[in-house]
Amino acid sequence: MRYTTKQRKLLLETLENHVDETLSVEQIAALLEPETVSRSAIYRNMSSLEGDGLVKSVKLPGTQKVGFRYVGSNRCKEHLHLECTRCGRTFHLPTPATSLLIENVEQNSGFQVDTSTVLTGICPDCKDR
Repeated sequence: MRYTTKQRKLLLETLENHVDETLSVEQIAALLEPETVSRSAIYRNMSSLEGDGLVKSVKLPGTQKVGFRYVGSNRCKEHLHLECTRCGRTFHLPTPATSLLIENVEQNSGFQVDTSTVLTGICPDCKDR
Protein backbone atom coordinates (compact mmCIF):
# COMPACT_ATOMS: atom_id res chain seq x y z
CA MET A 1 0.00 0.00 0.00
CA ARG A 2 1.32 3.41 -0.97
CA TYR A 3 1.31 6.27 1.50
CA THR A 4 -0.39 9.35 0.07
CA THR A 5 1.70 12.42 0.78
CA LYS A 6 0.28 15.93 0.97
CA GLN A 7 1.98 16.72 -2.36
CA ARG A 8 0.47 13.66 -4.06
CA LYS A 9 -2.99 14.51 -2.69
CA LEU A 10 -2.71 18.12 -3.95
CA LEU A 11 -1.50 16.90 -7.32
CA LEU A 12 -4.37 14.41 -7.70
CA GLU A 13 -6.94 17.07 -6.75
CA THR A 14 -5.44 19.47 -9.29
CA LEU A 15 -5.41 16.85 -12.03
CA GLU A 16 -9.03 15.89 -11.29
CA ASN A 17 -9.98 19.56 -11.73
CA HIS A 18 -8.21 19.64 -15.13
CA VAL A 19 -9.21 16.23 -16.42
CA ASP A 20 -9.59 17.27 -20.07
CA GLU A 21 -6.22 18.97 -20.33
CA THR A 22 -2.71 17.91 -21.16
CA LEU A 23 -0.46 19.83 -18.78
CA SER A 24 3.26 20.53 -18.66
CA VAL A 25 5.13 20.37 -15.37
CA GLU A 26 5.30 24.18 -15.42
CA GLN A 27 1.53 24.43 -15.81
CA ILE A 28 0.98 21.91 -13.01
CA ALA A 29 3.32 23.89 -10.72
CA ALA A 30 1.41 27.10 -11.49
CA LEU A 31 -1.93 25.41 -10.77
CA LEU A 32 -0.61 24.15 -7.43
CA GLU A 33 0.26 27.67 -6.22
CA PRO A 34 0.17 29.05 -3.57
CA GLU A 35 1.39 25.64 -2.38
CA THR A 36 5.05 25.21 -3.18
CA VAL A 37 5.78 21.89 -4.84
CA SER A 38 9.19 21.49 -6.46
CA ARG A 39 9.48 20.52 -10.11
CA SER A 40 11.39 17.39 -9.08
CA ALA A 41 8.53 16.37 -6.74
CA ILE A 42 6.04 16.90 -9.58
CA TYR A 43 8.14 14.79 -11.98
CA ARG A 44 8.57 12.08 -9.33
CA ASN A 45 4.84 11.99 -8.56
CA MET A 46 3.85 12.05 -12.23
CA SER A 47 6.18 9.13 -12.92
CA SER A 48 4.61 7.23 -10.02
CA LEU A 49 1.07 8.10 -11.17
CA GLU A 50 1.93 6.98 -14.69
CA GLY A 51 3.19 3.68 -13.29
CA ASP A 52 -0.14 3.34 -11.47
CA GLY A 53 -2.03 3.92 -14.74
CA LEU A 54 -3.54 7.22 -13.56
CA VAL A 55 -1.56 9.52 -15.87
CA LYS A 56 -0.43 9.28 -19.49
CA SER A 57 2.59 11.20 -20.70
CA VAL A 58 2.48 12.68 -24.19
CA LYS A 59 4.69 14.90 -26.30
CA LEU A 60 3.26 18.43 -26.30
CA PRO A 61 2.38 19.68 -29.81
CA GLY A 62 5.08 21.78 -31.42
CA THR A 63 7.62 21.22 -28.62
CA GLN A 64 10.06 18.68 -27.29
CA LYS A 65 8.37 18.89 -23.87
CA VAL A 66 6.33 16.17 -22.24
CA GLY A 67 2.83 16.84 -20.97
CA PHE A 68 0.65 14.78 -18.70
CA ARG A 69 -3.01 13.87 -18.99
CA TYR A 70 -4.95 12.49 -16.04
CA VAL A 71 -6.84 9.33 -17.02
CA GLY A 72 -7.77 8.18 -13.52
CA SER A 73 -10.98 10.17 -13.38
CA ASN A 74 -14.29 8.33 -13.53
CA ARG A 75 -15.37 11.06 -15.98
CA CYS A 76 -12.90 9.62 -18.52
CA LYS A 77 -13.48 5.90 -18.19
CA GLU A 78 -16.09 5.56 -20.95
CA HIS A 79 -14.67 8.05 -23.45
CA LEU A 80 -12.04 8.23 -26.11
CA HIS A 81 -10.26 11.57 -26.18
CA LEU A 82 -9.76 13.99 -29.04
CA GLU A 83 -6.71 16.26 -28.76
CA CYS A 84 -6.08 19.28 -30.95
CA THR A 85 -2.52 19.33 -32.29
CA ARG A 86 -2.64 23.13 -32.63
CA CYS A 87 -4.05 24.39 -29.33
CA GLY A 88 -3.52 21.26 -27.22
CA ARG A 89 -7.07 21.13 -25.86
CA THR A 90 -8.54 17.72 -25.15
CA PHE A 91 -12.20 16.79 -25.62
CA HIS A 92 -14.26 13.72 -24.77
CA LEU A 93 -15.70 11.90 -27.74
CA PRO A 94 -19.39 11.50 -26.78
CA THR A 95 -20.24 8.08 -25.33
CA PRO A 96 -22.46 6.86 -28.21
CA ALA A 97 -19.73 7.69 -30.74
CA THR A 98 -17.06 6.11 -28.53
CA SER A 99 -19.11 2.93 -28.18
CA LEU A 100 -19.72 2.67 -31.92
CA LEU A 101 -16.09 3.27 -32.78
CA ILE A 102 -14.76 0.78 -30.22
CA GLU A 103 -17.31 -1.84 -31.24
CA ASN A 104 -16.43 -1.41 -34.92
CA VAL A 105 -12.68 -1.61 -34.28
CA GLU A 106 -13.01 -4.67 -32.06
CA GLN A 107 -15.36 -6.51 -34.45
CA ASN A 108 -13.25 -5.82 -37.53
CA SER A 109 -9.80 -6.33 -36.07
CA GLY A 110 -10.11 -8.24 -32.80
CA PHE A 111 -8.10 -5.40 -31.25
CA GLN A 112 -9.19 -4.36 -27.76
CA VAL A 113 -9.27 -0.57 -27.49
CA ASP A 114 -8.10 1.18 -24.31
CA THR A 115 -10.54 4.01 -23.49
CA SER A 116 -7.65 6.25 -22.44
CA THR A 117 -6.75 6.40 -26.15
CA VAL A 118 -6.25 9.86 -27.65
CA LEU A 119 -7.09 10.64 -31.26
CA THR A 120 -5.25 13.70 -32.54
CA GLY A 121 -6.38 16.22 -35.10
CA ILE A 122 -7.56 19.82 -35.42
CA CYS A 123 -10.45 21.09 -33.27
CA PRO A 124 -13.31 23.11 -34.85
CA ASP A 125 -12.02 26.42 -33.39
CA CYS A 126 -8.52 25.96 -34.84
CA LYS A 127 -9.89 24.66 -38.14
CA ASP A 128 -11.98 27.83 -38.55
CA ARG A 129 -9.00 30.14 -37.94
